[in-house]
Amino acid sequence: MSYADDYYNILGVDRRATAVDIEAAFAVLQTEWIVSGRDVNNDPAIERLRYAHEVLSDPQRRALYDSLLADALPPALALEVQCSSAQLAILDTPQLIYLLMTLRPPDADHKPLLPLNLCLVVDRSTSMRGERLGQVITAVQMVLDKLAPSDVISVISFSDRAEVLLPARRLAAQQKPRDAISAMQASGGTEIFQGLAAGVQQMRQVDLAAYTNHLVLLTDGHTYGDADKCLRLAAEMAAAGITITAFGLGDEWNDDFLDALVAPSNGQSDYIAAPDEIIRHLETRIKGMGAIYARNVRLAQKWPGRITLQDGFKLTPFAQPLDLTATEIPLGDIEGRAALTCLLELSIAPQPIATRIKLPLTITAVLTEQTDQTQTLREEVKLLVMADPPAAEPPPALVEAVRLLNMYRLNEKVWDDVAAGELSTAATRLRYLTTRFLEAGEPALARQAGVEAQRLAHLQTLSPEGRKRLKYGTRALLSRALPPESNDAL
Repeated sequence: MSYADDYYNILGVDRRATAVDIEAAFAVLQTEWIVSGRDVNNDPAIERLRYAHEVLSDPQRRALYDSLLADALPPALALEVQCSSAQLAILDTPQLIYLLMTLRPPDADHKPLLPLNLCLVVDRSTSMRGERLGQVITAVQMVLDKLAPSDVISVISFSDRAEVLLPARRLAAQQKPRDAISAMQASGGTEIFQGLAAGVQQMRQVDLAAYTNHLVLLTDGHTYGDADKCLRLAAEMAAAGITITAFGLGDEWNDDFLDALVAPSNGQSDYIAAPDEIIRHLETRIKGMGAIYARNVRLAQKWPGRITLQDGFKLTPFAQPLDLTATEIPLGDIEGRAALTCLLELSIAPQPIATRIKLPLTITAVLTEQTDQTQTLREEVKLLVMADPPAAEPPPALVEAVRLLNMYRLNEKVWDDVAAGELSTAATRLRYLTTRFLEAGEPALARQAGVEAQRLAHLQTLSPEGRKRLKYGTRALLSRALPPESNDAL
């Protein structure tokens, strides 16, 4: 069935249309027929319009048509899987393999059906005073310019208590939103749970199923005594279909906490080094969340007994560790025409005899363009264990992704070594990283690694700023691991 033959398209309504919407659209078309002077009794196009109206205005006929339409639609998403090696040697030790999974939306442009339900939760504690808060106010006002009139916006400021600056309303219905945002003043401590709880309360003022729901947190400090409550709330938000993005400003916030906060919804956590970067980060993120093609993408964990998933990382549309603790791993959303790409590291138990191993991959995604239909994609990777496997080069994109992932993990080990008092080992890793960064064409990261190596030698410690610059700088390299055609622009 072509798009032109789709009864919904013929009537000019989407597949969410109510009976009232269908009757209204048909009435408009009838008026147009009369005004145009067309022969309404002998025009094939008008006959198709009438028949489309008859089918869609009858609940039973419409339900049958919808089921046939779903069967006729081509797959909305394509799944491509590359394996580092499909032929393994017989060994009495474990072996590692890597899978590069790419989910691609159709090439054609599309307009997302769901408006945005966006909540900005902004830290206004005392440490935000001055340029930081000024830049945040400017950035939030910029966000207003990027939204559509039908989008719902709410803004919460928090310190040790929360204040609703803008209640959840459509942008067109907000009363003097810029004045409300400009009135924000810094004071108090940092209790992130206060801000999150107030934000969720505002977001639930609308029907979450009718929107793309996203909460953006911006903070510059550690939360006090409520981290566990925040993480429990984040899990509840993910279950309700709310994605969290968390930005840390400056150096005094807890990066591990923000990573854990966004993990249940596989949102993004990122580092904003200076106040003048706030606008760029928010603008980039708003662009992505305003063009959601598919949401709530998940990978089922159905590994055979001999297989263990050891690590997973999303590469595009942004780099973020995957939460491997759930039975279905959240992969986040597919934004616009950009591919969603993940790298999986799996351990194969010792294989003493020749055998075949099947790796089942099952991915589900909720398609916003197809009346929120859930698409399920299945792929089976077949591994052959043999005595003398032929030599084969893994795909170049996968090799590059693994190389950068190992650089990221090496960087994380530096901080683990310092925490364990293994300063000599940490210094050796930093020197190695400096060389690897230079080879990768990243002189800024190489300089930072060198600075931290010197600091470690003289002060026996590393700086909070260096930790975040190296962690998020190395993480960002992962999103650039793939060739441009693997990560189309939005």
